[in-house]
Amino acid sequence: MSVLRSETLPVQTKHDIVRARQAVRTWSRELGLGLVDQTKMITAASELARNTVDHGGGGSMRMEVVEGDRRRGLRLVFEDDGPGIPDLERAMRDGYSTGSGLGLGLSGARRLVNELDVEARPEGGTRVSILRWLP
Repeated sequence: MSVLRSETLPVQTKHDIVRARQAVRTWSRELGLGLVDQTKMITAASELARNTVDHGGGGSMRMEVVEGDRRRGLRLVFEDDGPGIPDLERAMRDGYSTGSGLGLGLSGARRLVNELDVEARPEGGTRVSILRWLP
C-alpha cells in the first residue's frame, strides 16, 4: 500500500478533538467519500481522538490518503504514549469502559470502518489505525 498524501495533527486537548473532526471531514470530502462514509469516518475519528486525550494523555492523529489493490482510501492513525490497554480483548467489546462513557469507543469505531488495527505496547502507548476505502 502506498501513501499518496499525509498530515499529522496534535491531539492533546478537547479543542484538538474538534480540529481533528474538521480535518477528517475535509479530507473525506476531498477524497470523494459519500456523505454516509464521511460521517462514519468523522464519528470514528472523534471516538479515537477522545480516547487519545482522555486515556492516553494526548498524542497525535496522522491522516493518509492511501492506494492499494487499485483502490484509494483514508487511513487515520492515532498514537499516544499513555499507559496502553491492559486487556485489549475486553476493550474491544461493546459496553467496556474505564470511565463514565458508554464503552463504544474501539468497538464502535470498528463497526464504522473497513479496517481497524490496535497495537497496545506493554511498555505503554497505544496505536490505533482505521481505514475506509472508497466504494
